Amino acid sequence: MIKFSDIFKKSFINDASMDLNFAGIILALLSAYICGMIIYFIYKHFYKGVLYSHNFNVLLVLLSMVTAFIVLTISSNIVLSLGMVGALSIVRFRTAIKDPLDLGFMFFAISIGITCGAGLYLLSFVSTIIISLVYIFLVKVKTPVHVYLLIVKHNKKAGEEVDKILSGMKYALKNKTIYKDNIELTIEMKLKANDTGFVSELSELEGVHSAALIDYTGDYGE
Repeated sequence: MIKFSDIFKKSFINDASMDLNFAGIILALLSAYICGMIIYFIYKHFYKGVLYSHNFNVLLVLLSMVTAFIVLTISSNIVLSLGMVGALSIVRFRTAIKDPLDLGFMFFAISIGITCGAGLYLLSFVSTIIISLVYIFLVKVKTPVHVYLLIVKHNKKAGEEVDKILSGMKYALKNKTIYKDNIELTIEMKLKANDTGFVSELSELEGVHSAALIDYTGDYGE
């Protein structure tokens, strides 16, 4: 006697499997590779961080292709996909990503892999081009005001003169270190590219050991 549960199990297993043809696999991986290479060149030529990492850039291409074949595997067999989801859930990545843009590029590559693995090739190419153009536009747009860090080292006697020069400027004191008779100030300020003459004035003051202006990109102190 055939039970209803047996019929359900057999039909579920039969419907859960889907044959993948060789052409579909190659097309999905090739699409993921092409889109990944577009991300590769965009990241390489328009990177705005402190230190460019070639290995991370190669990882973006591999990540898009690996994600594509994972999606192919999941879509081909529901039973196998359940086991794969459980296996991937225990994987932990311990590498710290300091730049938020790097994290965005990783999600970019993973999204490309998902769409290519799902067979949405036109969506993958169009999205890759549009997102890349938006990124290039945002990187190339130059704002007249930049954020700088001013680091001044001076003795206590020169404190009044330093405050006098900085009094007419908008700034935020980030750190003040006092050791013996010396003081070190770390100041954040927004300036135009040409408004940096006060640095020379600070350096020429008696009692000022050094005055340095650093273009601040958000990676200071990492």
